[in-house]
Amino acid sequence: MSRRAGLVVAAVIVALVGAFAIYLYSKAIPYQETVDHGPSPQAQANPYLAAEYFLRQQGINVEHANSLNVLPTLEPRQHSLLLLGERSDMTPREVDQLLNWTRAGGRLVFVAEALWDDKTGSSGDLLLDRVRLRQLLSEDLKEPEPELIKEPYPELTKLYLEDEEAPAYASFDTDFHLEDPHNLAQAWANSALSTHMMQLNLGLGSITVITDAELWKNEQIDQYDNAWLLWYLSADTDVTLLFNIDHDNLLTLLLRYFPQALIALAALVALWFWHSAVRDGPVQQPAPKARRQLEEHLQASAGFHLRHNGREHLLHALQQDVLRRARHLHPGFEKLAVAEQWQVLARLTRQPTRAISQALSPRPKQRMSSAEFCRQVAHLQTLRNAL
Repeated sequence: MSRRAGLVVAAVIVALVGAFAIYLYSKAIPYQETVDHGPSPQAQANPYLAAEYFLRQQGINVEHANSLNVLPTLEPRQHSLLLLGERSDMTPREVDQLLNWTRAGGRLVFVAEALWDDKTGSSGDLLLDRVRLRQLLSEDLKEPEPELIKEPYPELTKLYLEDEEAPAYASFDTDFHLEDPHNLAQAWANSALSTHMMQLNLGLGSITVITDAELWKNEQIDQYDNAWLLWYLSADTDVTLLFNIDHDNLLTLLLRYFPQALIALAALVALWFWHSAVRDGPVQQPAPKARRQLEEHLQASAGFHLRHNGREHLLHALQQDVLRRARHLHPGFEKLAVAEQWQVLARLTRQPTRAISQALSPRPKQRMSSAEFCRQVAHLQTLRNAL
């Protein structure tokens, strides 16, 4: 191909590519797409992160605490403490400290955690029982009036304020109901079926009891007037949110970032157990009971007595057996002196007196050798067989 022909081919290819690019550009329609990556790690670790940000935007100083150990550092006046976490391990002493802090001017907001039990006369929630309020299941209440059910938003909790024509709406869980049997509450908020918030004064401070705090978590705080209610309860104060944040433990982190290493470690442990369990030979089966004879039982019985009572006990038993047979053959044998008894035995058994004295004399307390023990047993058996 000549140089001129090559240039013509190249120009045609460039023209075709350019025309195709212009066609694609004319057909392409630009658009924007938002990709939702889900909650941030901070929001996943802190369910009330949005509530903290909202209060800070309102000019409120917000801190977070994991336990009541922070209580001595909190100035009661112009301070709100929101107990939003689990309190099953709260002690009576901590309840007293918390109520004393409230009497000194603090604002206390907490979630009722347990249901009232008529049989025990308590709920098990020490703090709730101390403020003398009760929590019940809404389904246990009597049927509401029909006009209440027909009102708009019966599932929402309504809070009426002075100088306001319309109430504020909050999305409390309607499965629970707060009851005030002693008429202590100064304010409350209800849904169509039940009561979900009560406020009462205590000394210079105030206590607000709610049935749940789900409405202030990240997923629900932007709904209805949930955020406003949180601001209303803590306005003009510093706020401390008290709840536990469960951090990932070591095993969770290892499973998340090093699963292959954990699988390899588990395989090595399994191989080690398998290797340790390998036997050197076949398992020896127990001998059948039909094979055992009287001699074996006697040997086993003698071995048992030897292990538990010692050799002296066996020798003493043989000596007593010899003397018992001698008493049977020679009346009045037990009344004779020892030397006379040995002479009688010598006459009955035709054994020398020296051998009889060695066999029947008490043994010293030092340990007896096996050979000496066998020899002593042989002498005693000879005497016993001769009687």
